Amino acid sequence: MALKVLSVASECTPLIKTGGLADVVGALPGALAKAGVEMRVMLPAYPGLAERLSGRRRLGLDLGKGESAAVIQGKAEGLTLYLVEAPQYFEREGNPYTGPEGRDWPDNAERFAYFARVAAAAARQGLGRWHPAAVHAHDWQAALVPVWREEEGGGPPVLLTIHNIAFQGLYAPAMLERLGLSQRWNTIEGMEFHGRIGFLKGGLALAERLSTVSPTYARELMTPAFGMGLDGLLRHRAEVFSGILNGIDLDAWNPSDDPALAARFSAAKPTPRTKNRRALEARFRLDPAPHAPLFIVVSRMTRQKGLDLLLGAVPELVGQGARLAVLGSGEPDLEQGFAEAARTHAGRVGVVIGYDEALSHLMQGGGDAILIPSRFEPCGLTQLYGLRYGCLPVAARTGGLADTIVEANVAALRAGVATGVLHAPDDADALTDAITKTIALHAEPGRWKTMRAQAMAQSVGWERSAAEYAALYREMVTDRAG
Repeated sequence: MALKVLSVASECTPLIKTGGLADVVGALPGALAKAGVEMRVMLPAYPGLAERLSGRRRLGLDLGKGESAAVIQGKAEGLTLYLVEAPQYFEREGNPYTGPEGRDWPDNAERFAYFARVAAAAARQGLGRWHPAAVHAHDWQAALVPVWREEEGGGPPVLLTIHNIAFQGLYAPAMLERLGLSQRWNTIEGMEFHGRIGFLKGGLALAERLSTVSPTYARELMTPAFGMGLDGLLRHRAEVFSGILNGIDLDAWNPSDDPALAARFSAAKPTPRTKNRRALEARFRLDPAPHAPLFIVVSRMTRQKGLDLLLGAVPELVGQGARLAVLGSGEPDLEQGFAEAARTHAGRVGVVIGYDEALSHLMQGGGDAILIPSRFEPCGLTQLYGLRYGCLPVAARTGGLADTIVEANVAALRAGVATGVLHAPDDADALTDAITKTIALHAEPGRWKTMRAQAMAQSVGWERSAAEYAALYREMVTDRAG
């Protein structure tokens, strides 16, 4: 009999997405089904989501103290979903977290505290005849599930996954009373965090198991340099803290069957990639340079992603004859900087501000190398897409990037196992050196062909990681029963 697990998250591909969290939440249920786990997903009822569900029905939950909640159950995109109804919190167009001016909604604490409270009640009471044996909560928006569980009467064990520790849900202590939570949580053993209360802190203190999205990021988070104030707690809970690599959806990202490509290809037949390159050059108005590498960037434009460092490296990149195509949006000064680079280096640098899923596929299918100069990177998905499509990653040696890319050093090149180029994070000179090294490698067709074939042979799906998650869930359930 399948183990029942409720996944609680603020976004889920393809229904609502702002980043990699959504991709993980959307992919895990299908991957886990092969490992004997029946996972269903709980989301806020953002505008238009309920209308996308088939077989809709409304379920009621008792929140105690005369309060109740409503959840809409249905199916979409192969997922069984539960949408938490709360029009006052979630019936807002656009980004789930920010208003029209790009600032956080002022009531985000109330919004996601309510969401987690309903999830905890659902896990405790069941959803119709479906009773989860465990809960998988994601990031700060769902981190209060184990806090509400302790506050309001118990429930199944919880695994809390950190996708990015930079986002913690920090608020003034007075927020506890506004949320209806006891002051007992305003302690170092609970939610107290340097004079404030932290949603993520509370979840990390109370969940039965903790995980993050790569082994290296797990090790990094237990250091002051990366832990953002939570490294001590994570070291204290190291025995229940795991790093499990993300995977990607191999059906959605399949170069041999991808409708977004100008020409489909495979590791065995990579030649059609040249048609994708030509289409990419046309889309970004780049002058053809068939013997020089075409670098791509698909990223949020933020300093965390190291794109300010890349701006400084653009003159060197184009000075060596390479091309650059950039897709992304984010911090206004970085958007303006890349737009200016495209004007200054017309025909050699092209930029599209925004996000276009189909275009991102074409970029992976037509680019030679993808630049990922992140200062820190919990796991990263774009390098996995790059490996899958033979667009070799040139990335900072941090987090999941270090775990998934085999650096093209002398030994790896001789053994024929290199899949990309790694460089020191937060180091402009190291990034420039990595770009120069990549251009030199591309100038050796035989070596580049070997690297591309090795990259495309990598296992980047969910099978291994899903088995690790399934083992964690079963450990939690067994420990609770014992």
